[in-house]
Amino acid sequence: MGLMRIALKIAYIGTEYHGYQIQPDVPTIEKELFRTLEELKIITDPKSARYTGSGRTDAGVHALGQLIAFNTNNPKLAIPRVINSKLPPSIWVWSRAEVPDDFDPRRHAVSREYKYFICGECLNISLLRKASKLLRGTHDFANFATPDMDKSTVRTVERIDIRLEGRLINLDIKADSFVWHMVRKIVTALRMVGDQTREVEWVKHMLHPEEFEEGLEPAPACGLLLKNVNYDLDIPWEDDSYAKKVSAERLHEQFMHYGVMAEIFKELKDNMQPPEACD
Repeated sequence: MGLMRIALKIAYIGTEYHGYQIQPDVPTIEKELFRTLEELKIITDPKSARYTGSGRTDAGVHALGQLIAFNTNNPKLAIPRVINSKLPPSIWVWSRAEVPDDFDPRRHAVSREYKYFICGECLNISLLRKASKLLRGTHDFANFATPDMDKSTVRTVERIDIRLEGRLINLDIKADSFVWHMVRKIVTALRMVGDQTREVEWVKHMLHPEEFEEGLEPAPACGLLLKNVNYDLDIPWEDDSYAKKVSAERLHEQFMHYGVMAEIFKELKDNMQPPEACD
């Protein structure tokens, strides 16, 4: 079998990593992927394999649908369950596809989707929704971004949905692409509206950086999940049912553990603050 270009869907829990992109002397998602693909002799090195990824995520950010693509002479080994056998349990591959030789996961992407989980206690969800509607459409998001060289800050938000689930508010956002820290700074702004630190009208001003500037701190990375990267291409994805089953079982164990720990922390917190306090 000759040279073939393979695309993979990657999921990971980013807590232990200094982001997606490879960096010297610190753990990253790419470092683990490169080590595994080279150890299995799927690739010799990223450069010769024409490796590309759909984008980067910051330290502590998680992903469900990160994409990578590379050329390999061993496509039979480039399957999720084989790759997962060498990856740490916090990173796993769950789908693969044979793609055209010129496929580039970053350049060919037409949109991306993120989810952010916000602690919803004491936030006015009606105000959050009113403010979020202002963000839809094409705007200059310079006030919602961290400068990244001379890249344009104009983006088109196709969809932004907010819903309350238990004590958490789920924010789902889809855009053609995102500026650095854009989702996390949007969350910070919406929280400020939701706790009435700022008025809804303030968000309108923030969308006109040529007239109004205000710096925002990004919301914590731990609440952010890259859900999906979308393409106009018809990519023939093949999910690995075994890889998904093993990952789901492992995640269920962690879900149960951290669910109990969340209740423990809540009980401790509730007994350490006055009844009228609200965080």
